[in-house]
Amino acid sequence: ALDGAALTVRKFAADPFTVEDLVRFGTMPERVAELLRACVQGRLDILISGGTGTGKTTLLNVVSSFLPPDERIITIEDSAELRLLQDHVLRLEYRPPNVEGRGEVTIRDLVRNALRMRPDRIVVGEVRDGAALDMLQAMNTGHDGSLTTVHANTPRDSLSRLETMVLMAGMDLPVRAIREQVASAVDVVVQLARLRDGTRRITHITEVTGMEGDVITLQDLFVFDHRAGQDQYGRHQGALVSTGLRPRFVDHLADHGIIVGPELFGRGQ
Repeated sequence: ALDGAALTVRKFAADPFTVEDLVRFGTMPERVAELLRACVQGRLDILISGGTGTGKTTLLNVVSSFLPPDERIITIEDSAELRLLQDHVLRLEYRPPNVEGRGEVTIRDLVRNALRMRPDRIVVGEVRDGAALDMLQAMNTGHDGSLTTVHANTPRDSLSRLETMVLMAGMDLPVRAIREQVASAVDVVVQLARLRDGTRRITHITEVTGMEGDVITLQDLFVFDHRAGQDQYGRHQGALVSTGLRPRFVDHLADHGIIVGPELFGRGQ
């Protein structure tokens, strides 16, 4: 800091926010909370995407509360911020190198070691480097239901960032192979944004449906309605509305005994 020391404080509430709090704040409607609960319990891999300060960690903490209490959960974070209330949680944290440049334990090291610790679920606070490759490998090798966050402005951008971060791992992989890994690993992208009035909202719930040629195909299930405009105080009047599309993962959830009714995806509601 050129002009003197700068201190940033990330302060979290003494009592972590619950899903009821986020519904009350308007971050998401109640039926989207029900959908996310079904996705977590149905062991879908969820990627939470958003810019800085959009509430990714808060939402990840809330979504993690849907994890069953009888499963072994391993959390991996750059700095420990998640507060899971389940009984069987193992928390791992990045360790920086000492003054001699030794002793560093990277996120990638933690993800690789977590795979040897028999986890039922892996929750990575944020992927920002080559750890993305190990995370995708974990999602594709039996660790279904994993959760992570990434910095990106749209669901499409979040998958592009994953591709870039896989290349940062130093593996000389063709782009198509990386995209096939991404399309196979990630099931749902939840996009967050901080709107101009300061509110944090979910703007997209997007399903990753597979590949067409060399392109990852997506379909939006819920999209924030910006056309509703603003009130006299500049507050957004829009809400997260369904596109009316039935997700392909509904059949997968049914195989796990989780029934999602069609009324959840009623168009325009």
